Amino acid sequence: MGTVVAFGAALAAAIVLVPVARRASFALGVLDSPGALKVQREPIPYLGGAAVFVAVAIALAPTHRAWLIPLALAGALGIADDVRSISPRLRLLGQALVGVVAGVVVSAPGPAGVAITAIFVVVLVNAINLIDGMDALAASVVVMSAFGFALVGGGARVPAVVVCGALIGFLVFNRPPARIYLGDGGSYLLGTALALLAASTLGTQPRVAWIAVPLIVAVPLADTAIAILRRVRAGRSVLAGDRSHVYDQLADRGWSIGRVVAICAVAQLLVALVGLLCVHLAFGASAGVALATIALGGLGVWRMGFVGREVTV
Repeated sequence: MGTVVAFGAALAAAIVLVPVARRASFALGVLDSPGALKVQREPIPYLGGAAVFVAVAIALAPTHRAWLIPLALAGALGIADDVRSISPRLRLLGQALVGVVAGVVVSAPGPAGVAITAIFVVVLVNAINLIDGMDALAASVVVMSAFGFALVGGGARVPAVVVCGALIGFLVFNRPPARIYLGDGGSYLLGTALALLAASTLGTQPRVAWIAVPLIVAVPLADTAIAILRRVRAGRSVLAGDRSHVYDQLADRGWSIGRVVAICAVAQLLVALVGLLCVHLAFGASAGVALATIALGGLGVWRMGFVGREVTV
């Protein structure tokens, strides 16, 4: 299946399936209710990730059928967490098992390739889960990351385009004010998808791809790192939820949801393009560009006060 056809199939399937998932969420009572960390005013359907998975499966089945196994397992684990909250230890174990399956399907290069892919899964599943706290945010950022993987090319091109198509279709219904959420099923699915794209890219591109890949998923990784640092400085558990993520702080400063989503998505696109540049540079130059980008980003985050002691819960 060509990239254009794969994109169109995923896009069309998502546009058709997301309303179905929305009705199913109401019928089954799988809803995200308002709460301390939930800013919406009424329950919102939670099964958007299920629709995204089916859309991805329709488009990927002809060429990447094996990918659907870890993606399905990740989505199922997330939906189970949505329906009945799973303990952190059991959740981490489940993510690791999904990671091992993903590593068997798409192993990163080297003798520890399966383990590396598994680590990618655990890290990115939690990173996407953390950034999924605002209408359209996680889906928009992942679209930009997937677009970056598609531009780098290699074995990740078609699946990356499929992820873009499915998420753009989902965003029709997830844009502010959202009528449906990804839920943990969707964030686990997307984190696993990015891990598979990363492993596939590393296996089909020069070794400088090891420098480029973290840049292509930089925004979720940076948000997670900032959250951990902020909680440590505040003397709180790194596993404790809060409303002091970068996107929360921007909203507290008066930014609209649309503006926050746009700046995060554009930031991810720009850094992904830097990653694309790194793929075409010599190793030393690529490392220099990446380190400069990370240093500038870190300085900006610090100067803007995103890493403070105050944590809003």
